[in-house]
Amino acid sequence: MKLDVPKQRLNTDAALGIGIFVAAFGLFVVRFLVPRPIAMSNNGDGLRVLCGAGITWHGGPEPFIHLAYSAPPGAPPCQPTYLLTQSWLADLAVRLAGVFGFPTTLSLVVLGLLSSLIAAAAIAAIVLGLPYGRRARLAVAAGLLLVVADSAFFGYFAAVLGEGAAFLGLLLIAGGLLLTAREGRWSYVGMAVTFAGGVLAVNAKVQTLTILPLLVLAIVLVRPGTLRGARRWAAAVLVIGALGAVTLYAQQSVQPAVTPEGTLAELPGDDSREINMVNSIFLNIVDGKHDTQADLAALGLPPSFAQYAGNGWWHPHPVRIDPLYPRYRDRMDRANVIGYFASHPGRTLEVLDRAATDQLTARPDYLGSFDQSAGFAPHAQEYRVPVVSSLTGLIAPLGLFALVPLWLLVLARAWWQRRTALGVVLAFLFTVSATQFGMAALGDGIEGVKHQSVALFALLVALVLAVPVRRDAVRPV
Repeated sequence: MKLDVPKQRLNTDAALGIGIFVAAFGLFVVRFLVPRPIAMSNNGDGLRVLCGAGITWHGGPEPFIHLAYSAPPGAPPCQPTYLLTQSWLADLAVRLAGVFGFPTTLSLVVLGLLSSLIAAAAIAAIVLGLPYGRRARLAVAAGLLLVVADSAFFGYFAAVLGEGAAFLGLLLIAGGLLLTAREGRWSYVGMAVTFAGGVLAVNAKVQTLTILPLLVLAIVLVRPGTLRGARRWAAAVLVIGALGAVTLYAQQSVQPAVTPEGTLAELPGDDSREINMVNSIFLNIVDGKHDTQADLAALGLPPSFAQYAGNGWWHPHPVRIDPLYPRYRDRMDRANVIGYFASHPGRTLEVLDRAATDQLTARPDYLGSFDQSAGFAPHAQEYRVPVVSSLTGLIAPLGLFALVPLWLLVLARAWWQRRTALGVVLAFLFTVSATQFGMAALGDGIEGVKHQSVALFALLVALVLAVPVRRDAVRPV
C-alpha cells in the first residue's frame, strides 16, 4: 500500500512540514500559557507518574493542580511498580528543570511545553504523509489542532496522569504510518516515528497494551514506499521487533506490585485486576437498579452480597470486608464477568450505551484545570477551546445511537481507502477506539468518562482524517 511522492516535491513538502510544526507549536504554547498555565488535577493516581519520575509523593485526589512537584526532603527513594510512559516524559521534564537548578522538581510548565513540542511534530508528520494537495492538508491540520487543543484533552499533556502520553503516541503512530508509505527518505523517517509513537502509546497504561497487536498488523499492512520484496518485510520485522523488545524491557523494568491478597503481581495489571472486577460486578451488574438476587445467582455469589449493590472497591461499605468474601474471591474474575455479559445481551447493551454517553461527554467534572493561586473554586475547569468536546457533548445523551454512526463513518472511509496507507491508519484508529471502549465499559465500572478518553481521542483523530476530499484535491503522484 504505497503513496509515491515525486522527488521534486521533497523540498516543498519539507517546508510545509516545518511551517505546520512551527505554527502548531506556537499555537499550543499560547493555548497552554495564556493567560495562565492549565493542566488536569491529580485524581489520586498521580503518585504513579511521579514515582516513575523519581519523586516520592503521597496524597489522594486534589481539587487543584500543582505547577511543580518536588520530592519532600528526606523522602525515601521511590520504586515504581506501574509503568506509564507519561513518567518518561515527566522524568525528562525533571532533567530539563535540573539544568536550571531544580534537580528534584517536576515542573508541569516544562512537561506541558515538552508535550506540546511532540504533539506539533506529530501533526506535521500526519500532514506530510497525507495524499492530498496543500489546501486539503491545511484543512486536516486545522481539524487536528482543534482536537488536540480541545479542553477535554489538552490539559492531560501537563498532568501526572497517563492519558497524555497515549494521545501523543497515537498521533505519532498515525503520522509515522502515513510517512512510511512515501518514497525516499520520508519512508525511513516514518518507520522511526511509528516506533516512537508505538512505544509511547502501547506503554501509556496497562489498558493500552492491547494496542500492540493492532499496531503490529498495521505495520505489516503498510508497504514502505522505498523498499520492495524481502527488504520491505525485513523493515517491518525490524520495527515490530524493536517495538516488542522495548515494550518487554519497559514492562519488566518496574518492581512487581502487591495484589490485594498480598502476593506479588506476575503480569502488568495483576495488582488491579481484582479491584476492576469488583467494580465491574458491583457497579455495572449488581448495581441495585435491577434484579439484584437474580444477578447474584448468575454470578455465583451469595444472596447476602445484595447489601453491597452499587458499592465499589473504595466505597466505605465494600464487599471485600464481608466475612464471606474470601470464599467467593475466585468469582471476582474476568471469566465470570465475561460469562455474565455474554449471557445477558440486554444488560450488556445497557452498559455499553452508558459507556458511549460517558465517552461522548468527553470530560470528567472532577479534574480541575488551575492551581490554587489562580483564585478559582476547587475543581474549576477551563474552556478556552471547547469546540470538539462541546459537539460531542451535545450528542452524548444519545449513547450508542450517536457513537455507532461515527464508527460506521470511519469504517466506510477506511474501506474506501483500503488500498492506501490512509485506509490502514483509519482502520487502526477505529480498532483502538473500539477496543479501548469495550475494555473501559465492561472491565472498569468507575471513572467512565476519564477511562473513555483514549477511545474518544482515537475516534476524533480518525474522523478528521476520514473527512471526504474532492478528487481534484488529491495530490498527483
